Amino acid sequence: MRLIVGRTGTSEAVFLVEGDRARNLSSDHAGVGSDLMALINSPTLMEEVTQTGMTGTTVALAEITPALPIARPGKIVCLGLNYIDHVKEGGYEIPDYPALFMRSQNSMMAAGQPMVRPTCSERLDYEVELMVIIGKGGRHISQADALDHVFGYTVFNDGSVRDYQRKTHQWTPGKNFDNTGAVGPVVVTPDELPAGASGLKIESRVGTEILQSSNTADMMWPVTAAIETISEYTTLEPGDMIAMGTPPGVGHAKKPPRWLRPGETVEVEIEGIGICASPIVDEANMAAKSGAA
Repeated sequence: MRLIVGRTGTSEAVFLVEGDRARNLSSDHAGVGSDLMALINSPTLMEEVTQTGMTGTTVALAEITPALPIARPGKIVCLGLNYIDHVKEGGYEIPDYPALFMRSQNSMMAAGQPMVRPTCSERLDYEVELMVIIGKGGRHISQADALDHVFGYTVFNDGSVRDYQRKTHQWTPGKNFDNTGAVGPVVVTPDELPAGASGLKIESRVGTEILQSSNTADMMWPVTAAIETISEYTTLEPGDMIAMGTPPGVGHAKKPPRWLRPGETVEVEIEGIGICASPIVDEANMAAKSGAA
């Protein structure tokens, strides 16, 4: 099943994607709501939608303005340094435990919305990543059981302000600027992908310029290991999101560095899931336009 949360008018709804068209599940099924949380929390409702979802009218997918798949996720846990070649290009030692950090809700944005380069830095970087959405919560989840806890997979661009990331041993500032983490638009349920979403081409680009190109099979900690590791120290809850780290080719490692520039549109794509595109805008220009309006 391929799902997208978005708007065709003034209200947000959950849509079932069918090729280049989509069905409004929120209007067809009582209780679906305006994001994925109702489906995540109710296996019965999910089963109903699965069995009877092919009813009602459809709209063109292009008419839907994407919104966040989860309006207010409880936790957004991110893995850094999960591809060996990315570890090497960043000048780090190969870790024996994943680098883990958190993202705030203010840093997240829906696919298609502008990614904001802040006024204090020009070093806005891109990072294509697989994003896992937790369906069933738990603590001390084994790798053998981990995939039973996954609701679906989507695409994430972990936009990073590199000079602020390097100001401290903790990466929090550089990874949490407002409107730098683009997610979506499509969430794909596990039955449509290889186990753990492994073996999928993963790529970032601006226009015809390929920035990153790799495969999710190259992750040092796959989805099962990430869920096991994170659930050792915290209870994973339905709707939590896990970003699985980025492959090599990031802008700060290129010579000269390749930062995202206002006026460009960066696309991140994962095979079988889809494309998350973000136009790059300058924070100062946004503020000036807002003031003029």
